[in-house]
Amino acid sequence: MSDPTDGVTFTIDGVETTVPKGTLVIRAAEDLGIQIPRFCDHPLLEPAGACRQCLVDVSAPDREGNVRPMPKPQASCTLEATPGMVVRTQHTSEVADKAQQGVMELLLINHPLDCPVCDKGGECPLQNQAMSNGRPTSRFVDVKRTFPKPIAISTEILLDRERCVLCQRCTRFSKQIAGDAFIDLQKRGAMQQIGRFDPEVLGFADDAVALDAAGPSPTGAPDPLAVSDVHAGGPVTSGIDAPVGAAEPDESGAPFASYFSGNTVQICPVGALTGAAYRFRSRPFDLVSTPAVAEHDSSGSAIRVDHRRGTVMRRLAGDDPAVNEEWITDKDRFAFTWQRAADRLTTPMVRERGEDGFRGELRPASWLEALDVAARGLRAAATADRHSDGGVGVLAGGRLTIEDAYAYGKLARVALGTNDVDHRARVHSAEEEAFLGHAVAGTGMGVTFGDIEHASVVLLVGLEPEEEAGVVFLRLRKGALEHGLRAFSVAPYATRGLQRLGEHGGTLVAAAPGTEAEVLDAVGSEDELADLADALTSADPGRAVVLVGERLAGVHGAYSAALRLAERTGARVAWVPRRAGERGGVETGTLPTLLPGGRPVADAAARVDMAAVWGVESLPQAPGRDTAGILEALSSGQLRGVVVGGLELADLPDPVGARAALEVADVVVSLEVRESDVTALADVVLPVAPPSEKAGAYWSWEGRVRPFGQALESTAMADHRVIDALADALGVDLGLGTLDAVRAEIDQLDRWDGERVPAPQVEPLEPPRIAPGQAVLAGWRMLLDCGSLQDGEAFLAGTAKRPVARVSSGTAGTVLGADGRALRDGDLLSVSTEQGTVTLPVVLTAMPDHVVWLPLNSPGSTVHRTLGAAPGDLVRLAAGVVSPSADVVEGQDA
Repeated sequence: MSDPTDGVTFTIDGVETTVPKGTLVIRAAEDLGIQIPRFCDHPLLEPAGACRQCLVDVSAPDREGNVRPMPKPQASCTLEATPGMVVRTQHTSEVADKAQQGVMELLLINHPLDCPVCDKGGECPLQNQAMSNGRPTSRFVDVKRTFPKPIAISTEILLDRERCVLCQRCTRFSKQIAGDAFIDLQKRGAMQQIGRFDPEVLGFADDAVALDAAGPSPTGAPDPLAVSDVHAGGPVTSGIDAPVGAAEPDESGAPFASYFSGNTVQICPVGALTGAAYRFRSRPFDLVSTPAVAEHDSSGSAIRVDHRRGTVMRRLAGDDPAVNEEWITDKDRFAFTWQRAADRLTTPMVRERGEDGFRGELRPASWLEALDVAARGLRAAATADRHSDGGVGVLAGGRLTIEDAYAYGKLARVALGTNDVDHRARVHSAEEEAFLGHAVAGTGMGVTFGDIEHASVVLLVGLEPEEEAGVVFLRLRKGALEHGLRAFSVAPYATRGLQRLGEHGGTLVAAAPGTEAEVLDAVGSEDELADLADALTSADPGRAVVLVGERLAGVHGAYSAALRLAERTGARVAWVPRRAGERGGVETGTLPTLLPGGRPVADAAARVDMAAVWGVESLPQAPGRDTAGILEALSSGQLRGVVVGGLELADLPDPVGARAALEVADVVVSLEVRESDVTALADVVLPVAPPSEKAGAYWSWEGRVRPFGQALESTAMADHRVIDALADALGVDLGLGTLDAVRAEIDQLDRWDGERVPAPQVEPLEPPRIAPGQAVLAGWRMLLDCGSLQDGEAFLAGTAKRPVARVSSGTAGTVLGADGRALRDGDLLSVSTEQGTVTLPVVLTAMPDHVVWLPLNSPGSTVHRTLGAAPGDLVRLAAGVVSPSADVVEGQDA
């Protein structure tokens, strides 16, 4: 017998094995290839022993060392292996086999025989184990228990209670992984069931949230969903455009709002939980499955695309322990219908222009004609010297694969002879470019998901993980619950996501927008930040992490301060952008100051190095313009043309100015999947393939390359193929016509070992003077909002958080209504600039005074487009017209 500190030796079905101390019997059996049936067991959830299907026959040594059988079979999913234990499974023990058959018989007593119409039919563990570990015939002859069905847990998740085997996987996931408990066990004995929150049964009758009933969904959601006008955070205020969907209260008495609820459908071992969008649409044996990577954020989550007859039917989480484990966000799971929307572009289009420059209507054209028109326009625009009036810019967008981004960068430098290329369709800055060139580009794998999970302290700056990188949030929460991670967030207020990071939540370091750099520089010198300073400096090497988001590009000196903080404390810094293609763009050279691999444009040796790879004599050496500079140059006529790839004007800080810039450009060539604000202004529109119809790879924020295959057969071409054809029409051979060719060229790029871009040294600005009636704007994008990559999914839209405005009680006291009363929860607040006004229900929140928080791109709150403002700008506050229906539930991250 081995030393228990080193391992535990015991026997399973006659096979002696040694496992680490604390190993569950069911895990040890898996390692030996011995199958034990189970329903409640899941390797990423805490053991429950709820279903009892995994019963095994166990004998163990007594005090004298005699191996004696336990009086009854034991659940192997909760039983830890001990020295000398002898386990016999159903394969070698009649006792275990009979026990498992008895449990199966009990489970099937009330289970409906509706396998032919059940969504789980064909991939159902209950079906499989009823055949392998159940009785061949049933002795039950009475009437089965039934319930009304389905119950709408949310607009996206439906519950058929009579199918439930009470395994508690869904409730354990909601509580342990997501922290969004919304269903639980109710009642006792034979009437026990999984269900939505019932205030009378669960004892919350006094605190229950009243839900207003309403008619059918105006977005066309099915009647069985019982759609109401109640959303996460309360009913929709009259006149406010908000997502449609029922919000059932959860077991805490608060309205249900979870970004991870779809995982419960996937891990449900029967058909009790189903997705509203997929329900009754297909059967597993009709589907073809293709591994893929989610395109909605920079985490690079592994997914599985299930499709039939050229149509994607559903998406499931892939199993990737190093990245997303077995979890994905609901956006990654359900938001794929945008790829087959009615406005999908399938044919090239060109626009005729009159002699006066007046734009006519777009008309369909052949590829040959469209490429010829585009090439003539770009050639004419690029002929003049870029320092005078003439030249072409390239706006690549932040959703591109590695291969597509590489093609845009090469098109700009080789075919168009310019460094005017940028993929950042958001707030950006020269300081951010320097930070990316110094600390991100060409650095390879840096901080990983595993590093986050096992870190002792993580500081979040300019990043709200639950909204901007859902899997990062799950890893932070896991680290807090299992490994004692402490999370700090420099933000205007403590979001519900921060509150769920650990048993007692994360720690808020309150900061008004624009002051983040000052806060970071004060760590170690200010007593108020002593706790954070001690946590960072006392952490073991490598176990203190600073995660910075792309929003810091709008804060003068913030990236510089983050690097200074890391140097003082020894913490590791990682950049977590929101879009899937951001890191790939940095690495492949779609920034005006960076060539592929982090090679500085200003470095002559770097230009020579890349020129050799690209087979050209030289590359442009003049510094390029960023996105804002390209648009400004188009407006002034310094640039005459632009190539735009997958960019939405609404994402830009000044959509109105961007539209005006494109309107005056001599030639606009748009590569796009669907019609957009850009295609409406383009002279040539070239359709490109969405992710499901092409192969490629994303570069995750970790620095991990995430390749994926083509799921659907299609004639649509990836961006790099269209760009290669466009360059050919310009008389330039880019050699990027196939995926293999692009990857082979990228593989030639050795890591740059020359001088890197110097670290930015930007000092914070003085905070602005705030006049009476003004406030500093704060905000970020919500996971579910008005983004075009979630269009067409009404079920998912119903679970979006309701747009609200947030101010402190002190700020609310300075905003008086017509009746002279200060703002209260649920009143309407108008936030305005010279350009427009956003009016939303207000939630009084613990946050700095003279700050107002708005969601940046949610229904009724499209801040960039409506206000022409970005976080850190000054806005005006005024009381809106109070609606009697306005109501906000306190404590909800609405």
